[in-house]
Amino acid sequence: MGGSLPAEEDVLSGNSSAEDKYKAWMRHRYNDCVECLSELLGHDSFRVKESSLCTLMKFVELEAECPLVAEQWKGSIAFPHHLLKVVVNGLIPIHEDASLLISRFQEYMEFDDVRYFVMKAVTESIGQVMQKTKERPLPFYQQNVFSLISSINMPNKERDMVKFMVKQDKREEWKVSKLQTHKQAFERMWLTFLKYQLPSGLYKKVLVILHDSILPHMNEPTLMIDFLTVAYGVGGAISLLALNGLFILIHQHNLEYPDFYKKLYSLLDPSIYHVKYRARFFHLADLFLSSSHLPAYLVAAFIKRLSRLALTAPPEALLMVIPFICNLFRRHPACKVLMHRPNGPQDLSEDPYIMEQEEPSESRALESSVWEIQSLQNHYHPDVAHAAAILKQSLSEIEDDISGLLELSASELFDKEIKKTSANVPLEFEQVRAHGS
Repeated sequence: MGGSLPAEEDVLSGNSSAEDKYKAWMRHRYNDCVECLSELLGHDSFRVKESSLCTLMKFVELEAECPLVAEQWKGSIAFPHHLLKVVVNGLIPIHEDASLLISRFQEYMEFDDVRYFVMKAVTESIGQVMQKTKERPLPFYQQNVFSLISSINMPNKERDMVKFMVKQDKREEWKVSKLQTHKQAFERMWLTFLKYQLPSGLYKKVLVILHDSILPHMNEPTLMIDFLTVAYGVGGAISLLALNGLFILIHQHNLEYPDFYKKLYSLLDPSIYHVKYRARFFHLADLFLSSSHLPAYLVAAFIKRLSRLALTAPPEALLMVIPFICNLFRRHPACKVLMHRPNGPQDLSEDPYIMEQEEPSESRALESSVWEIQSLQNHYHPDVAHAAAILKQSLSEIEDDISGLLELSASELFDKEIKKTSANVPLEFEQVRAHGS
């Protein structure tokens, strides 16, 4: 560990002084100790693993304070990254879940230099391990890597980087003390991790944190476009989750994505009213459809498909999507023809709209009407019927705030309903009046 050390036999049988022989012997015993501790990181007992981890990190701290290797040049700073690499490899085994041990390691990641060399070690490990497996998924290993790298808290500004394990007067000259260097290591680590096929569950976990915890800390966020494009094409919940990252790249980094709205339109299927990520999807769809420059045929296609899917949606979803559709009418007055078409289709058999058409421009949505929403005026749930009745009136110019409705659940709707009190209870008989009254 830590530098080129001659073989023990060569030193002991050579002409070195007794002191040099003793030092070499001690170094070899230290290396043996580190090797034993690294093996114990895979022990069955968590207490043994934890003790081994803490001991190894104490060694890292001591080597940072008293380097075993001389300075490469005057003023350079030696960090025991070889020893830290041993620790990192023990934290991301291939055949078992190490999330508990990784959580124990979090306190050491508060050191800026430790965090930097952890990112470097993880990047190197991913390349070596995944190439050996011919790039097929390794669920335990990839989950362990994700647990480790997703817990990295990157600094936002260089002045925030003040906690280092290596104590040195000339630290400001050290590249590890530069935020740009950390961002480069962070970016390379994530791009290397996402280069290989992920288990579907891990795909979702990455996409959930991508817009908040990954993209803001990259030097070039647009390098994520390949990963997001693949994820967007997977379909289902993974495509919905990829929207967040794409939104940031399109709106903040001027990324051009051909056929984006066509793909967004294709995501509208019955599951969108039921999936776990419904609130996030409609929040983003609301943002994407907010531009007044969108063609009327495109917005009309979205209105029609959402309306058609509403026929089988649960009440809690309907209470969100009806105001959502009304807001689209307010933003795009040219689409109001769907509301005011007296001789328009009244049911599915008369509707010219082609639900199965993948191209919004060819769906004939503008020739149709929102008879689906009108039919919801007879919905069994009174709140839904009341919400749908808004189409009988002229819409106000002020948009409805749907933020409070995005997360509405069936249980919340039920609780709200049973708490209602009714002053007048309708009776099916007349009260008997007293004689002579």
